[in-house]
Amino acid sequence: MNVFYEEDGTLKAAAVLADQNTSFQIETPHGKRGKIKASHVLIRFVSPSPSDLLAQASDEAGAIPLEFLWEASGEAEFGFDELACEYFGAAPKPHQMAAIALRLHSAPMYFYRKGRGRYKAAPADALKAALAGQARREAQAAQVRDWQDQLLAGQLPDAFRPHVAQLSHQPDKASLEWKALDAAAAEAGVSAVRLLQRCGAIPSTAQHHFDGFLLQFFPQGRGHPDTPPTLPGALPEAGVAAFSIDDASTTEIDDAFSVSEDEGLLRFGIHIAAPALGLLRDSEIDRFAAERMSTVYLPGDKITMLPAGWVDAYTLAEHRCAPAVSLYVWCDPSDYSIRRSETRIESVAIAVNLRLDALDPVFNQATVDRDDAPDFPWRKELLHVYRLALALESRRGKQANTQPDKVDYSFSISDDASQADGRRVDIRPRRRGSPLDTLVSELMILANSEWGRQLDEAGYAAIYRSQSFGKTRMSTQAAPHQGLGVSHYAWSSSPLRRYSDLVNQRQIIAWATGEPPVYGAREDALFALVRDFELAYDAYADFQRHMERYWCLRYLIQEGIREVEATLIRDDLVRLNDLPLVMRARGLPLLEPGASLRLTVDDIDLLDVTCRLTPANGP
Repeated sequence: MNVFYEEDGTLKAAAVLADQNTSFQIETPHGKRGKIKASHVLIRFVSPSPSDLLAQASDEAGAIPLEFLWEASGEAEFGFDELACEYFGAAPKPHQMAAIALRLHSAPMYFYRKGRGRYKAAPADALKAALAGQARREAQAAQVRDWQDQLLAGQLPDAFRPHVAQLSHQPDKASLEWKALDAAAAEAGVSAVRLLQRCGAIPSTAQHHFDGFLLQFFPQGRGHPDTPPTLPGALPEAGVAAFSIDDASTTEIDDAFSVSEDEGLLRFGIHIAAPALGLLRDSEIDRFAAERMSTVYLPGDKITMLPAGWVDAYTLAEHRCAPAVSLYVWCDPSDYSIRRSETRIESVAIAVNLRLDALDPVFNQATVDRDDAPDFPWRKELLHVYRLALALESRRGKQANTQPDKVDYSFSISDDASQADGRRVDIRPRRRGSPLDTLVSELMILANSEWGRQLDEAGYAAIYRSQSFGKTRMSTQAAPHQGLGVSHYAWSSSPLRRYSDLVNQRQIIAWATGEPPVYGAREDALFALVRDFELAYDAYADFQRHMERYWCLRYLIQEGIREVEATLIRDDLVRLNDLPLVMRARGLPLLEPGASLRLTVDDIDLLDVTCRLTPANGP
C-alpha cells in the first residue's frame, strides 16, 4: 500500500512498510525511511507507485483552471476529495484526487486552508484584492530587475536621480530603488555607493559627504524661517569707538573692543553682540536656534545658527551702532592690574572691522615691541589691549607663547573649472600664539570667566565649562577650569554662533538689569539644553574635521603630491608636516614618537576619505 500525505506543509507520497493503525512506517521514493501519523494521510492507494503518482498528479494539476475550480467550489467549507468527485466524476483515480489536492494547496489566494485536506473558497472581494497585489508585486519585481540591469550596465535609472543622497546615506530598505541597488551592488561585488559612483550619480564627492551630513542633522534642509528680526528699543550710547578682529570671511562678528582713558586709568571695553535683547525665549526663532545649537563650519561653507536677517541685525559690523552687552574693566596703566569692572547693556559704535590678514604683517611678534615699528590706524589701542592680555595671561599662571610652534590652517575653496567638480582648494598655515591670537583669546577668557563668576555669585543659573584632570565638561554647576586657570568659565562671547552663549547672555542681561533670571537653576529644560548642545557641537566638530581631512586629500591630488614629510605621533599614527592631516601609515620601522618621516602617498579614496601612506624608501 502507498499513501499520499501532508508533512510540514508539503504534499508527499510514499510506500507503506508497516501499518500500525495510528501511524505508518514509510519509505519515500528516494529511499528514505520514516514514520508518519495516520491523521496526516490524505489518500491510500495501491497503484501507481508513489513517484508515478506525484508525477501524474503534478501534470494533471497544471491543467486544472483555478478560476473554474474556485467558481465550482461554492461558499461552504469542503474537502479536497469532495471537490475531486465533482470535478472528475464520482470515482476519481488516486492521481486525480492528488491533483486536486496539489492545485488547492498551491493557490492560497483562491482557497483558504481549514485543516488537512479541507478548504474554503476566498470571498470574491478578497480574491480580487489578492490578485491585484500579486500583479503589483510581479510588476515591481520586473521593475527592480530592469533597474538592476541598468545599474549593472553603468546607467543610472531616471527614477533614482531625486533619491541619490537618500540611497547613499539613509536608504529606505523597503523601497524598490534600494532593492534594485542592493541587488545590483551584490551582483557587481561593490558597495551601493561605489555602484552609484560608477553610474555617474556622484559627480562631486564633496557634495556627497555634505549631503550625508544634511540628511542626518538637517533633514528639513539648511534654510531658516522667514521671520524678520526683532530689535530692542533705544539703548544708552556707549560713547566709545570699538574695533573687532576677525578673519576676512567672518560675518557673525560677536565681539569688539574699545580703549579709553578715565581719570588716570585705562578703561577697556569688551563688547559682545546682543541678539538676546530681541530673540526671546520660546519664540519661533529661538526654538529654531535651539534645534541647530550652533553654526556649522566646514571649508568653503557654513550653516548659520541664526537666519541671515538676524545675523545682519546684530552683528558688530563697522560704521554702525549695534546693541551690545559690554564688560568694562578699569586698569592701572603701569601694570594693567584690574581695579574694577562693570557690565552695561548699551549701543556701541563699531568704528572698524579689522581683519587678520591685513593685521598679521604689521602687528606680530617681530613688530609688537619695536618702538620704530611702522604706525598704522588702531596700533595704539591694539598695543594697550595686547599688554592687558599679557598681564591677564600671566596672572592666570600661563606663560606667553608656550606653544609657539603650533600651526592653524585656513581652507579656501574657489571656483576652478580645471579641477574636479569645478572647485579648487588652497590651504594656508598660520602660526598659533601670535599677539593677535593672545589679545583676542585672553579678553574672551576674561569676559567668560568674569560673567560666569558674577552669575554664580548672584544665584543666576548658567551653562559652565569646567576642566579637571584634562577632561572638559559642560554643566549648570560652576567649577574651575584648570586648563585656563580660572574659577568660573561660562561661554558668553559668541551668542550669534552658539546657543549656549545665547542662553548665558539672557541670564547676564537679566542680572545686569535687575530682572528675574530667564532660566531657573533646576529647570529641566536647562539640563536638557546642556546635553543637546554638547551632542550637536561635538557632531558638528567631527564633520568639520572630516571635511578638512577630505580637502587635504583633494589638495594632494590637485597639487600632484606623491611624497610628503610627516612626524610620527605614536605607533603607526603620523601627522603631515605641511597639512592638518593625521593618518595611519603602513610598514613603518620601529621609531620613537617625534621621528621625522618621508612617506609615499597612494590610493587616495575620496569616498572613504582615506589614502595609503608607506615609507618612501620602503617596500
